[in-house]
Amino acid sequence: MSEPEVNVQKMTRREVREAMGEGKFKVAIIPTGAIEQHLEHLAMEHDIRSSTWVAQQAALKLYPQAIVAVPMSIGISEHHMIHKGTLSAKPGSWMTILFDAIECMARHGCNQILVLNGHGGHEQPVYGILRQWQLYFQNVMPDVNLQFNSYWNLSRAEAEEVCETGVPGHATEYETSMALHLFPENVRTDAIEDPEARLATAEKGQKFCEAAVAKTVEYIEGMLSGRFAEIKAHVMSKDLDPRVWDH
Repeated sequence: MSEPEVNVQKMTRREVREAMGEGKFKVAIIPTGAIEQHLEHLAMEHDIRSSTWVAQQAALKLYPQAIVAVPMSIGISEHHMIHKGTLSAKPGSWMTILFDAIECMARHGCNQILVLNGHGGHEQPVYGILRQWQLYFQNVMPDVNLQFNSYWNLSRAEAEEVCETGVPGHATEYETSMALHLFPENVRTDAIEDPEARLATAEKGQKFCEAAVAKTVEYIEGMLSGRFAEIKAHVMSKDLDPRVWDH
């Protein structure tokens, strides 16, 4: 039996319309990543391919509740432009497109939206504006619950039980292990020079991947239940009274 389709770009307008008419796809997952250097041994698509895979697997486990929006492949990667082949978007233009994608899915009826991030360079700019976006939807589409998280942060505790070095690192043990498990054709094993990357194994990668999917599903279930529906506290200083932000 074939898997159900969860990628919006693979569906026809009738298929999406009828599915939503039946009450499906109340959750939209928007994968973000980057096309950038990953040392000498990993393909440049690693970030977006990883976050997209986690999003798709989570959506399949949640079917028919979740749909995966078109991945945002190019990211904010100016710091890697010294390495040829890297593609980078300006922060303002990147966040404009991301917001437009979020708003489109909300207008189509997805009232739970998770931006599932796969590139560390997005965390600071998105967390800097996320609360404003959440307040916008609170005022315009109050049923919409918008959240942002990196897949490795959702599963960090589980990953750190296996990973001998830092999570996620950059093309080191964690990411290289995931690549060895998910898409070994993207790993040039003869070019691995970094000592931390040499600790990578496909067996570790399988554990990292399973934890990322399980914790993403758990997080989305928390969104659906209302447990993760607040304007996220980690956007604010933990020492600051949240009411200050209303002035």
